[in-house]
Amino acid sequence: MPVYAERQGRIGTENAFKIGPHIVAVESRGTPVVKLNLGEPDFSAPPWVKDEICRQVARDNSHYCDPKGIPSLRQAIARQVNATRGLSVTPDHVCVFPGGKPSIGFTQQIYCDPGDEIIYPSPGFPIYESFIRYIGAVPVPLHLDEDQGFSCTADQLAALITPRTKLIILNFPSNPTGGVATRDQLGALADVIQTRCRPEVRVYSDEIYENIIFDGRTHLSIASMPGMADKTIISSGLSKSFAWTGGRVGYAVMPSVAEADAFKNMNINYFSCVPPYNQEGAREALENEQSGPWMADMTRTFEARRDAILARLNAIEGVTCQRPGGAFYLFPNIGGLCERIGAFEAFGRLSPETRAATSPATLFQMFALYHHHVAVMDRRSFGVIGAEDLHFLRISIAADLETLGEGVRRLDAAGRDAEGFQQFVARGEHLS
Repeated sequence: MPVYAERQGRIGTENAFKIGPHIVAVESRGTPVVKLNLGEPDFSAPPWVKDEICRQVARDNSHYCDPKGIPSLRQAIARQVNATRGLSVTPDHVCVFPGGKPSIGFTQQIYCDPGDEIIYPSPGFPIYESFIRYIGAVPVPLHLDEDQGFSCTADQLAALITPRTKLIILNFPSNPTGGVATRDQLGALADVIQTRCRPEVRVYSDEIYENIIFDGRTHLSIASMPGMADKTIISSGLSKSFAWTGGRVGYAVMPSVAEADAFKNMNINYFSCVPPYNQEGAREALENEQSGPWMADMTRTFEARRDAILARLNAIEGVTCQRPGGAFYLFPNIGGLCERIGAFEAFGRLSPETRAATSPATLFQMFALYHHHVAVMDRRSFGVIGAEDLHFLRISIAADLETLGEGVRRLDAAGRDAEGFQQFVARGEHLS
């Protein structure tokens, strides 16, 4: 009898956290690392949010509460969603979670049986792909093409839909590409879903970056398209919009009250409830009139960083990077750089077992960390299936311009250090 259940070997992880011990190892040698790996805003949560949390703790609001979420927060979420999406959901359609991740796994568990197919964006948030095989479902990546601005067309989605399709995951604005959907695009996707899918198919619309959009654009949700409100789970939270990743307050708005209650039951089984003082802080964030201008100011900062760093990235030989429309990442293509330093040939010389766990971009990522002391993420960190010939990095711009500039300088230096790269690979350490 093995120690672990068979399914434990099927679950993946999020490499933005997995790379942490490598960063610690490098810095233990006395060399600081420029950290451009984590998707965490480099701002503090608004003071009115922190003040409300302290006030609630002082009132001893620290006991069990409604597993679905406290009524005041669910009311605030319902009002915000109705105002921004043109819907008419009630607080009973809302369920609150400790962060944005639980609803990803819960959605797959609640709606999908073994053998059901789940369509999800690739590159995309790694937990989408990570969880699918864990529950015995079948992963069907919807590859976002660089030449289409890392977007997808209705025809691409239609080609993946089969009688076994049960769940479709969408993410706009996108992590890691920063792609933002247009109204025409969402309308076309909605038409395909309504004409090609059975009524019980659900769309999980991850909108966690809804308030971080550039170039004067506004957020659009597929739930707002005609006929989609009763098919769509809207997922969002406070981590990104309010720079409050440690608060762990996420939520989802379900197509029906009965479905929201199913998610509530999962909460009861896993963690009982989200701390009520943090939920009151989230309510304050959504209701306080200062929050809108505060988020807009943070977004302008990210937009200015995007513009400044994008030009510097594109000046590196062998690197091309598109202009993201939202979130706070850049997703450069480093195929030319990998060719220039011999990463493809080095990858080809590795054993089959090592090749299965790495890629040319991964080799460069780890070399840049261990030898040039800059931490970024590779393409494999955002979906492995079908990514063998795709060579990208994700760079978080959640850092000040000086830090970002130094990080890009170090990436440029790593890309010019072909000899050091070959020596790194030859040692056979930290290749994945």
